[in-house]
This record gives sequence, C-alpha cells and structure tokens, in this order.
Amino acid sequence: MPEKRKSRIKNMDKYEALRDQGYSKEKSARIANSPSKETGKKGGKSPKYEEWTKAELYDKAKEVGLSGISKLNKKELIDKLRNH
Repeated sequence: MPEKRKSRIKNMDKYEALRDQGYSKEKSARIANSPSKETGKKGGKSPKYEEWTKAELYDKAKEVGLSGISKLNKKELIDKLRNH
C-alpha cells in the first residue's frame, strides 16, 4: 500500500492563497516556506530585469537552472526568468 507523503509546505494558508493568485506550485512553496515575512512582496531593492544586460540575464537564467536559453533575446530571457 502506498505511503502517504507529508506536506513539505510550512504555511499552507499562504501557499493556497498564492496558488489562488496564479503563482506556480514551485514559487508558492518557496514563498510559503520562507522564514521572512517580506519574501514575495514587491518593491525589493534589485533593479528591474529590463535594466540588466543580456549577459547578466543569461547568467541568472543559468543560475536558476533554466534550459533552452542560449538563443533567446533579452525580452525572451526576461519572460523566461519571470515565468519559470
């Protein structure tokens, strides 16, 4: 008989609220499991992706493990980073 897996989500209410807002399962879990109450809120100190160079965007995409990025232009890299 299959073993029932425990949820790894620390704040299920927050997770479900984020899913209802259209966030992906992965992003919702990361935010819900974050110890900081500020995680996932807008208004951070990083510059917008539009202000990054294409090389910086490419490096960030590699860092987060995105594939199929070598031939993307700057706009496509931004879209891929925001919607992975």
